[in-house]
Amino acid sequence: MLERIIISGFGGQGVMLMGRLLAYAGMIEGKKVAWMPSYGPEMRGGTANCTVLISSNEIGSPIVSHPKILIAMNQPSLDKFEPNVRENGLIILNSSLIKREVKRKGVNIIRIPADDIAAKL
Repeated sequence: MLERIIISGFGGQGVMLMGRLLAYAGMIEGKKVAWMPSYGPEMRGGTANCTVLISSNEIGSPIVSHPKILIAMNQPSLDKFEPNVRENGLIILNSSLIKREVKRKGVNIIRIPADDIAAKL
């Protein structure tokens, strides 16, 4: 088993925290994990993403070019990573900020109004 996940959004949306929590969950389950953050060049308001790998076996490289799962928290993230999601993969998107339809065929889609839910808390 090898799960390849990319989580992407604006800085401050909890992208890195989501990635770390997934990695910790994998460790608790006794899996091998890798977490690799990536920040945009902007000082504020820029994009950030991270890759998470969870595996039953050793992980050779933390680089993910074709994730099975994409969590897109904003439109630029969906635009950038949508074409690379594997066939029969999963795209989880923040429908509060992403209004367009997913162009990619052959993937499963879950829409969550994350910003709307957070505003109610």
